[in-house]
Amino acid sequence: MSELQISLLGIGVAVILTVYGYSAWQQRQYRRKFGAAFRPHHEDALYQPAAARLAGEPSGPDTDGVSGEIERTGTADEMCDAIGAATDYIIVLSSATPMNAGMLAPLWQQRFDFGKTVNICGLNASSGIMERMVAESILPYSEFHLALQLVDRNGPVSDGRLKSFHDLARDLAQQAGADAALPDLSEAAACAQRLDAFCAEVDQLIGLNILPGGDRLLSGAEIAQVAARNGLTLQADGAFHLLDTRGHTLFTLASFDNAPFQHHTIKQMRVSGLSLLLDVPRVAQPGQCFADMAVLARNIGMELRAAVVDDHRVALSETAINMIRGQVAAIENKMLAYPIIPGSAQARRLFS
Repeated sequence: MSELQISLLGIGVAVILTVYGYSAWQQRQYRRKFGAAFRPHHEDALYQPAAARLAGEPSGPDTDGVSGEIERTGTADEMCDAIGAATDYIIVLSSATPMNAGMLAPLWQQRFDFGKTVNICGLNASSGIMERMVAESILPYSEFHLALQLVDRNGPVSDGRLKSFHDLARDLAQQAGADAALPDLSEAAACAQRLDAFCAEVDQLIGLNILPGGDRLLSGAEIAQVAARNGLTLQADGAFHLLDTRGHTLFTLASFDNAPFQHHTIKQMRVSGLSLLLDVPRVAQPGQCFADMAVLARNIGMELRAAVVDDHRVALSETAINMIRGQVAAIENKMLAYPIIPGSAQARRLFS
């Protein structure tokens, strides 16, 4: 291959990454502007599913002054392992006299008012185990760790909501006669801004298009059959998902026309093509995951008699696939260096 061909190929790959990177950026900006209006208000942020523990999790750069990292000898809930000063504003309430969840009633009631997820963990006074709190708990606790997430795809927590969380926790401590370790608000706000800038930099959505030749359309019924044979299931968002062993999405298979697939209409659907998508920061080992996605795209393409192409409908060669994988691996390495492990509990919280 000549230097000119290599250069042109590199430009083509850059265009693909730019298109999907820009798409992810637009999605992030859209969520920041409109996300709150469509977010389900009934979702209970204090009852999140348990996430995988991050062994030896570091606390991230530039978090001096944002104290509150949980010191624990054991945990009964993996969510309590996932919060930390790098991603959350954590206030610790402690008392020589055992406390119960009832003293946090105002926080339970106002937990949706802060714009970000709130998690609460308690140090069980009997067992010495850090565990996720529930409002109905009657167990005695010697410490409460109140954690407000600093960043998600809607952007960083606002200074006003950060202060409201701070003031509410301070007032709860005063009313209960408990001690409160209150991290500096300006340091927490600065940490949120730094974290958000980093997240925006690595927030990439990579896609491979699967398009039939000519004017032929793909049948929804055939797509559903091929998806099922390859382990993908139709989800509520109108796309087919391939899930890992923990139930987390690896890839999504969506209509190229952005028309949602629905169980009751899929047999009548006809679409011009498909897009297989990888949400880079939300999957473990994204470089390898992209390689697996490329194999899956080719398998689906062969079954549907369609080609894997770029946005200019040019077939993607093995060289192009490898170049894209290299770009994805670079994002992966950047996240690991921050450090935020792709696909970890932290990553799934930040990129949601």
